[in-house]
Amino acid sequence: MTFIKITEQPSLYDDLEKKSVHELLVDINKEDQKVALAVEKAIPAIEKLVSQIVPRMEQGGRIFYMGAGTSGRLGVLDASEIPPTFGMPNTLVIGLIAGGDTALRNPVEKAEDNMERGWEELKAYNINEKDTVIGIAASGTTPYVVGALRESRKHGILTASISSNPDSPIAQEAEIAIEMIVGPEFVTGSSRMKSGTGQKMILNMITTATMIQLGRVKGNRMVNMQLSNEKLVDRGTRMLIDELGLDYEEANRLLLLHGSVKKATDAYRAED
Repeated sequence: MTFIKITEQPSLYDDLEKKSVHELLVDINKEDQKVALAVEKAIPAIEKLVSQIVPRMEQGGRIFYMGAGTSGRLGVLDASEIPPTFGMPNTLVIGLIAGGDTALRNPVEKAEDNMERGWEELKAYNINEKDTVIGIAASGTTPYVVGALRESRKHGILTASISSNPDSPIAQEAEIAIEMIVGPEFVTGSSRMKSGTGQKMILNMITTATMIQLGRVKGNRMVNMQLSNEKLVDRGTRMLIDELGLDYEEANRLLLLHGSVKKATDAYRAED
């Protein structure tokens, strides 16, 4: 059976240059509304993945995102948000992009076409069976991702894929295939649009659900967030006020002394 890339199919809209700004925005928004529904259909696969990641991370495992272009950038973005949001080390969720950090801002010619490079990069991190490798590619065909998933699976590592085409090459290499079928892009082939939006949503779901399961959230609050600016210090102070019934000055002092809402709460209660 011939593999058909829905992500490369013609847009449902034409003569875009003749549309008004209002028409363009309305039509883009109309397409974007399809993304959440496509992600919803992928929840069973996402749930299966998170359920297998959590016990691995409890034993010291890590998550590796692998991608090229927009997909790689979104993996790096999600990984970079884990330490400030959940207070976890930056060594536990790692985003790797074809072409390295240069590719975050500039395209690196043919970087994604190297089938061996992804696995070489993973080996540099001493990857092992406690880890999870998640390949991200809207097309589902990126050689950098295909190769990394293939070798990871051979070595007994949990693998997953996120793609916007059904039965793609990366899905065939992954143990758990997350397929988010958003249809043709508003601008034909521009997978930074709906596919990128859906990838961001799925990555949010994977890491947020995982971190909650690992105890990094209490109630609905980021009790382990890094206090990296005044806004977050104020937010943490107000969390302590609500949790412990302290006045603002005492809650702020306690927070800055211990460095996180959770540590401050635990220390305060240990003294009672």
